[in-house]
Amino acid sequence: MTAPGHSSRPAALARGAWRRAHDELVQDLRSLLRIPSINPPDPPGAELAAAQWVAAALEDAGLRPTVYEPVAGRGSVVARLRGDGTGGEPLLLLSHLDVVPAPPESWTHDPFGGEVADGYVWGRGAVDMKDLLAMELGVVRLLAQAARQAGRDPASDPVPGLRRDIILASTADEEAGGHEGLGWIVDHEPEAVRAAGAINESGAVSVDLPGGRLYPIGVAEKGYVVYRIRVHGTWGHGSMPRADNAAVLAAQIATRLAEPGPARLTPTMRRFFEGAAAALGGESASVLRRLARGDPAAGEAALGRSCEERYARVARALVRTTISPNVIHAGIKYNVIPGEAALELDCRILPGTTEAELRAEVIGRLGPELAAVAEIDLLGMGVPVVAPAEGELYAALEGAVRAHDPEGTPLPFMLPFATDAKHLERIGVPSYGFSPLRMPPDESYLERFHGLDERVPLEALRWGLPVLYDAVCLFCG
Repeated sequence: MTAPGHSSRPAALARGAWRRAHDELVQDLRSLLRIPSINPPDPPGAELAAAQWVAAALEDAGLRPTVYEPVAGRGSVVARLRGDGTGGEPLLLLSHLDVVPAPPESWTHDPFGGEVADGYVWGRGAVDMKDLLAMELGVVRLLAQAARQAGRDPASDPVPGLRRDIILASTADEEAGGHEGLGWIVDHEPEAVRAAGAINESGAVSVDLPGGRLYPIGVAEKGYVVYRIRVHGTWGHGSMPRADNAAVLAAQIATRLAEPGPARLTPTMRRFFEGAAAALGGESASVLRRLARGDPAAGEAALGRSCEERYARVARALVRTTISPNVIHAGIKYNVIPGEAALELDCRILPGTTEAELRAEVIGRLGPELAAVAEIDLLGMGVPVVAPAEGELYAALEGAVRAHDPEGTPLPFMLPFATDAKHLERIGVPSYGFSPLRMPPDESYLERFHGLDERVPLEALRWGLPVLYDAVCLFCG
């Protein structure tokens, strides 16, 4: 099945070729999941091992990949397919190799076993984001095969039907800011990844709601700010409680900061809510229109009445800057009142919000008394990014989804988290969240990120590979 496009684009594949490509995709994903490329590195060198595995697969396809290792054991890999140069700048297929830790005792399947069971591929990284890496690798392998069948060298000759180059980059360290992965490449080898645009993680995954099916395409993402708040109290004996116990003060700070802040609707989310309302109709449309109007009280009330909590939680996060107190350190012994404590905050900022504005909000929420005993340290940050929700690349992504699911509605969307798109922003490369999967209606995709029993359906992968292939060919052909 192939979406309409340029006559010069690579030819559609036969059904048997798609079956073989899907089988290879599943095997690639299972192999990648078996490499425990945890960030922070445990064991050291696993990210490099993953990069070397991808490089070997690309070499088998006839390409000449480059592996970068700016820090020992942390590897990234980049390779290029050639177009004839008449279509403009390249398309970047981006992914990351690292994953967050996974406590095996809490999983029903080995998080690094790459098991296939009950119609799913299980493992840490199955949706974040080795599934897209495996799909991107599958697309590159199919195009390299087309070059070979035409008697061309995929490493140096143009692929028949391609007018743009295609770059595949899979990098280390995204889960800790990407500074030793894509960030390093952007700083030291920017031409290796410079492109007209990038396909990145987390978008075009189906969401079934009453009235229809949506495919949110990531055209924006929130930034992040990490704070540590150092709290100063008074040391003392546990037998004589006191109000300036640093643990108690830290708990009061966490409670105040955990309260949802004011809502602010960005242009991306207004367009998403309006488009979703038009597509769905019924009670869903009523809720979405309230959100699109930017009326926080009406919107929150409607969410609480009409939406499943998993969707309401995402919607609430996307209409405000969020502050989540996730780590608290206090105390040395049960009978010692702590005089010092520390909280670590995960803050996600909307486009248009600065770190200075966020800091002022944090201080304002603490109030004068708590602010007087607190010091706020900035540990790290990444800027929000926004890409155009129009133009040739966005049209190709949208068109590929519509061709493979005419009843679905692709819409521009903002991701609630940050990705390596923030590094591409520094060299002017717009990034789009597009990891196409048609999921079972009861499967909660976003809740698999960093969660237990991370998994991806086999049928979702089978649907997604040709969608990604068509999107790439529509833009590059």
